[in-house]
Amino acid sequence: MGRPPTPLLSTDRIASAAMELVSATGGFTMPDLARKLQVSPSSLYNHVSGRDQIVELLRERAMSEVQLPDDRPELPWTDVVADLLRSYRRSFARYPRLIPLLTAYPVNSSDAIQMYNVLAATLRRAGFDAADTLRVITLMDCFVLGSALDVAAPEEPWHAGDEAGPEFAEALATGVGKPDRADDAFEYGLAVLLRGLSGG
Repeated sequence: MGRPPTPLLSTDRIASAAMELVSATGGFTMPDLARKLQVSPSSLYNHVSGRDQIVELLRERAMSEVQLPDDRPELPWTDVVADLLRSYRRSFARYPRLIPLLTAYPVNSSDAIQMYNVLAATLRRAGFDAADTLRVITLMDCFVLGSALDVAAPEEPWHAGDEAGPEFAEALATGVGKPDRADDAFEYGLAVLLRGLSGG
């Protein structure tokens, strides 16, 4: 019996199957992945080194629509960072259940490192020292990934009922029937974040 015309497995097929499992269940195991692909677990290791490599393949997919800015030093650093963070959020919001999994692994994908290189260079150009650059990048990660998760939240994330105090109830009422609540909150938070970092 000859070989099949196309290989049964590839890193791309493995990553696609793993992403389907993560989107459905929030995670994956190598045995589950092998069952989904209808192969033996040992076959997976002919294409990937293990779970860590698969997680990085998934990170690259989540990063795949991040648009890095053109190298235009005349632009205000806040504009460069704002555009990059918007793109970062949009790209990750496609895979909200992947985000908790990714945070458990150190970042090792070239696409992600390239984005962080741009952020670090932009922040240093703005006058942040090395220690503050790391702090700001960590802060931005927390903000963007939390906001990407919020995109997948229900249109009305809080059902406080009679327990809500008058101030909270009034605040909640402003979000009723507002499908862009998450986007509005992101833009508000982004403006506050950048204004604070600018010393404004």
